[in-house]
Amino acid sequence: MVKIKSIVGATALIVLGIIMGALLVTGYGDIKPSFADVTLGTDKAPVTLDAKTSSFSKAFIEVAEKVTPQIVQIEVVSKRTDNPHENLIIPFDPFNRSPQMPKEQKGSGSGIIISADGYIVTNNHVVKNATKVTVGLADKRTFSAKVIGTDPLTDLAVVKINAKNLSAAYLGNSEEIKVGQWVMAIGNPLSLTSTVTAGIISAIGRGQLGLIKDRYGIENYIQTDAAINPGNSGGALVDLSGAVIGINTAIAASGGGTYIGYGFAIPINLVKAVTKELITNGKVTRGYIGVEISSVDDALAKSIGLDSPHGILVQKLVAGGSAAVAGIKAGDVILKVDNKVVNEPNELQTYIATKTAGTSVILTIFRDGKTITKSVKLKALNDEPEITTVKNGDNSDESTDGNPAEISFDDIGLTIQNLSNSDKRELNIDSGVLITDVKPYSIAGDQNLVRGLVIVEADKQKVEDVKDFQRIVDSKKGSALLLKVMDNKGNSRFLGLAVPGK
Repeated sequence: MVKIKSIVGATALIVLGIIMGALLVTGYGDIKPSFADVTLGTDKAPVTLDAKTSSFSKAFIEVAEKVTPQIVQIEVVSKRTDNPHENLIIPFDPFNRSPQMPKEQKGSGSGIIISADGYIVTNNHVVKNATKVTVGLADKRTFSAKVIGTDPLTDLAVVKINAKNLSAAYLGNSEEIKVGQWVMAIGNPLSLTSTVTAGIISAIGRGQLGLIKDRYGIENYIQTDAAINPGNSGGALVDLSGAVIGINTAIAASGGGTYIGYGFAIPINLVKAVTKELITNGKVTRGYIGVEISSVDDALAKSIGLDSPHGILVQKLVAGGSAAVAGIKAGDVILKVDNKVVNEPNELQTYIATKTAGTSVILTIFRDGKTITKSVKLKALNDEPEITTVKNGDNSDESTDGNPAEISFDDIGLTIQNLSNSDKRELNIDSGVLITDVKPYSIAGDQNLVRGLVIVEADKQKVEDVKDFQRIVDSKKGSALLLKVMDNKGNSRFLGLAVPGK
C-alpha cells in the first residue's frame, strides 16, 4: 500500500513538472529569455541591390557630402517696412495705448559660396533692407557679412565675409539641363540647417509667376518637385555631378506658405552673369532692346504666315530705343537671338539680361514672309525712353455717317461698333472699331479679345469702320486674321483671330 502511494506521488510530481515546463515555454510567468537569446527579424534583406542601384544611391550621398559644406545659412536683421497694423485686429484700449512693434525684424535664408575668399550669392529678398547680415558656415563658424550688391530685377544679391580657403561651389551650365533629370535642393529650410531634399526637374523656362513686381523683372525659372521651404531661398539646386544649376528662390504654396509640390530656381547661367557684375561694379548695368513682346499662338502664326507657332511677336517699340534705331518694326517675329532659338518672352529677356549696355546682339526676324537679320546695340535702362500713352475719353453713341453703327459676328463671338467722334479725338486716331461685346468661350474670347478694346488694323490694313472690318473678315474665311488692338489707355498689341470657313 505504501509502495502504491509512493508511485502515485511520484507520478503527480512528474505531471506537475510537465505542466510547469509547458507554461514556461509559452511565456507564462516572470521568467524572460537572456539578451543573447533574443533574435529580432530575419537574417537576410528581402532584396539584394545590384551594382547600378547601389551606384545611383551613392551619387546622392556623395553630392550631399561634397556640396553641403558650400552652402551657408544667412541671418538678417532688416528694417521693418510693412505696416505693423495691417491685417491685425487691435483690441479696444481705454487708455489709448498702441502696441509697440519693433522697428526691425529678423529673418533667415541660405547662400552659396562662390569664391574661396568669401563671396556668397543669395537672393535679393533674403538681404533686402538689411541692417545686419550674419553668415553661418557648415563647420559652425559665423561671420559678419557685407552686402556687395543687389539686383531686384532677378532677385539676386552678393554678400562678402572676411574668410580664406573656403570650399567654393562648382557652377554648372543651366543650358544643358533636361526635364526629368534628378536634382537635389540643399539649404536651411525652416531654420533646419544643412537639409537635403531630392526630386526631378519638372519644367524649365517657367515664367509669368508674378514673383517680381516690376515691368522689367526677369522670370525664367527651373521648376522642381524637390521640397523647398522658407529658408531655402538662396540655396543650391544641384545635379548628380554636384554642379549648381540654379538658386532656389520661391515655392508654390497655399496660405500656410510652405511646400505643396513645386519649387522654383533661378538658372545658374543668369546667376553667373549677374554676380560678376555685382562683384565688379556693385550694381548691374543691363542692356535693353526696347520692345514689348508676347508669345505666338496658333491663330497668330497662321495670320502672319508662319508654318507653326514659334518665335516672339514684337507688340510695340520704345520710341528711340535700341530696337527702333536698328529698324525693328511692330509685328515682327523674333526667331533667334545670336543664333539661339527663342519661343517665349522670358527666354529672350533672360538672354538679354546676361548682356551689358553697349554690347550688340543679332536678331533673326520673320517679316512679311521673309527671314532677315538685324544687329541691335543694347542701351542701358536709363537711356530707354518711356512709352507714352493717351487716355481715352467717353464712348458716346455717335456713328460714322452712312454706315451701320454696330455689327455682330456670331461665329466668332464678337460685336463691334463704329467709334464716336469723341473717341477718335481722345485716342488721337481717325479710324477703328470698338468691341462692345465678346461671348464667353467663343473664338474671340479665347484669343483674349475683350469689351472696350479698339480694333485699329486687320490683316495689316487700316480699319475705317464696321463695314470695312466686315469686308476684311469675309476675305479671310477659313483662315486667320492679324489684329492690331488698342486699349483705353492708348496701349496697342497684336492678336491672332481664327476666322471660320464659309
